[in-house]
Amino acid sequence: MCLIARHLEANGVPTVILGSARDIVEHCGVPRFLFTDFPLGNPCGKPYDTQMQHSIVSHSFDVLEEATTAGLTVASPFQWAGDETWRERYLEVRNEDREKLRLKGEERKAQRKALRATGRVRTE
Repeated sequence: MCLIARHLEANGVPTVILGSARDIVEHCGVPRFLFTDFPLGNPCGKPYDTQMQHSIVSHSFDVLEEATTAGLTVASPFQWAGDETWRERYLEVRNEDREKLRLKGEERKAQRKALRATGRVRTE
C-alpha cells in the first residue's frame, strides 16, 4: 500500500495510510500516515465497533485536510482496550487450543488441495 500511495501522490492524488506497523510504514516514506496502535490487521479499530471505525476514518480525513508537510505521521488517540494486556495475548496459542488449530490447518490444506486439483488455486 505504501508504494501505491507514493505513486498516487506523485501523480497528484493525495493519500493517507492507516496502519499499525509504524516502523514499516514510516520506512516506506508515505506522505501522510495515521498510526493506530492496534493489533496488526485492525488499523480501523475493533471488529464490529462501528463507532470507533467511523471515528478513525473521519480522523484520517482530518489528517488529509490538515497535513502541511510531507512524511507526516499522526498517532491516533484511540486505544484498543483500557489497558495494554492485549499485547501479551496477541497471537497467543494456548495449549487447550492446539488440537483445534491443528484440525483447522489440516482442513484448510485439504480445501486448497481440492481447489488445486480443479485448477482454481495456483500451485506452489
